[in-house]
Amino acid sequence: MHVVVTGASGRLGRSVCAALVAAGHLVVGADRTLGGLDGIDERAIDLADDRAVQRLLDEVRPDALVHLAGIAVPFSAPERDILLTNTSLAHIVLAAAARGGVARVLAASSPTVIGYGSPGWHAASVPIDERHAVAPTNAYALSKVVIEDTVRMFSRTSNGAFGFFRPCYVVSPEEWAGAPTQQGHTIAERLADPALAAVSLFNYVDARDAAEFVAAWLAAPAAAIDGEGFFVGAADSLAVRPVAELWRDFAPGLGEAAELLTGTQPVFDIGKAQRRLGWRPARSWRTELDAASVASEASVAASVIRPHETRAS
Repeated sequence: MHVVVTGASGRLGRSVCAALVAAGHLVVGADRTLGGLDGIDERAIDLADDRAVQRLLDEVRPDALVHLAGIAVPFSAPERDILLTNTSLAHIVLAAAARGGVARVLAASSPTVIGYGSPGWHAASVPIDERHAVAPTNAYALSKVVIEDTVRMFSRTSNGAFGFFRPCYVVSPEEWAGAPTQQGHTIAERLADPALAAVSLFNYVDARDAAEFVAAWLAAPAAAIDGEGFFVGAADSLAVRPVAELWRDFAPGLGEAAELLTGTQPVFDIGKAQRRLGWRPARSWRTELDAASVASEASVAASVIRPHETRAS
């Protein structure tokens, strides 16, 4: 399959391109800057230029397109810029794909569309699945809701299969080795202090597992993916202790239903992707961090003070 990936040089895009090449696809990477990606036909392009995007698709005539480009971190730019950039890029790229008759188009959304992290937010159910209502509270989350609706519009009005996925907090391979994550902390720091991981409800996904989801999506029957969205996350939580023990102090918006989460069970339910696509994550922080690091992080985590506690002086 001939696949165009926008945002190819980004932290998720690099892994997606590598996974698609490994699966035997021909990949064209479209981004503002070239990433030096092995086995990828990279094209430097301004995706805000609708004519340039259309020329690229007319030239390549891909079988599929994966849209990852955009501002990837909430509050990393002015709210207006995030909203306008993400929504306009998505519409330009998806509209060009529809006009070009691209058979499969997948766009990246985000779990933030449900509104967690805002004051007064409460989960309607736990584990959280794709039926949970969206309630964006910032421009980034709102832009992703618009992208999801854009996907649904083209699913209704074009001949191709259009879908979206909500990758959890993406951890790239170098971040397991200690590089800072998108929020500036290391994975070790997020494990040691539950307050850091609680901001995203302890969710995460290895970039390579997210990439393998993309490959599974491209291989699935159109009826299983057209107009559909999927949570894509790890099979466990980014926490040393069970979420059932952490939620009251660090994520009270989950409510008492979080008590029913057993062992390492994550807050976000990835069962739909498993049932429809046969996709399962193969990696976790337990497999990707060495045993010495895990032991050290567990020791540090055990000494973390809960928000309402103080040390005896």
